[in-house]
Amino acid sequence: MNLPPRIRKAWLTLIKHTLNPLTRRLARSSIGPFSLIRHVGRRSGKTYETPLIVAPICGGFMIELTYGHDVDWYKNMVAAGGGTVIHRGQAYVIDQIERVDTQTGLAAFPPSQRFVLRLFRRTHFEKLLLRQEP
Repeated sequence: MNLPPRIRKAWLTLIKHTLNPLTRRLARSSIGPFSLIRHVGRRSGKTYETPLIVAPICGGFMIELTYGHDVDWYKNMVAAGGGTVIHRGQAYVIDQIERVDTQTGLAAFPPSQRFVLRLFRRTHFEKLLLRQEP
């Protein structure tokens, strides 16, 4: 999203206070494609939940960073070394995040979501890897 910084910040604030509460409710009900990313604020120490569309993969989840790497939930997870994905009512502990190329990221999503991601020219994909028990 290539918007001037002030407009981008206003847009993200609008989404946070309008769309996110609705998609958070959908994620908790397991209706629709949404899951929750639970993360701890880098400055506040407060726990947050951010709705996101994830694709389950072997060993974790694939995500697409719609608003890029400069969003709080992502920076919080990187700073903390992970977080938790709540997917279909089940909690999964994430302790590693890896960037992947566009083709690998797209391939993880079902055809209908892949179509939309291609249509909107999405290119920023990351793997959220599950904590491996010793």
